Amino acid sequence: MMPANPARGEASLRVAGETLTLRPSFAALVAAEGELGPLFALVERAAEGRLALTEMVALFWHCLRERPEALTRDAFGEAVVAGGLAIATPALREVLRQVLAGR
Repeated sequence: MMPANPARGEASLRVAGETLTLRPSFAALVAAEGELGPLFALVERAAEGRLALTEMVALFWHCLRERPEALTRDAFGEAVVAGGLAIATPALREVLRQVLAGR
């Protein structure tokens, strides 16, 4: 997998010993919004500390640039939890920044 390219608005997320790239493309954000509801409301919940773990995992899942073939959404969610919120927070911050500011 290629490393994240910050110029493209990408962020890296280390899960299960692998570094994955999150790319909040238009298609990815539309898919996330279809599942989670309006992205501005999601950003507001995150800013207020009310973002649910399931919402974060869903946003990340939709933004994955490449998914390892064997990776299921459940396994991905378990890996995010196992890695801890401290590891996931910088990637979340970057994806949400892209939602608000764009590239």
